[in-house]
Amino acid sequence: MNEQSRIPDEQTRKRNIELLRESQRQLDLFGIKLDELIAITEAEIRRQKLERLQEKYKRSAN
Repeated sequence: MNEQSRIPDEQTRKRNIELLRESQRQLDLFGIKLDELIAITEAEIRRQKLERLQEKYKRSAN
């Protein structure tokens, strides 16, 4: 029932390592793009909050 693990040949290991490295590069790029999107969203939220507060204080000053 127990199937023994076999070590892949060198060519397969090299290919798998390169695929893992490519996956890591893609994840790194995705993480950077996600960070940029979060920063843009946070800036938009701050802008909207500032706009609401300015409108609120403008109305209360009148």
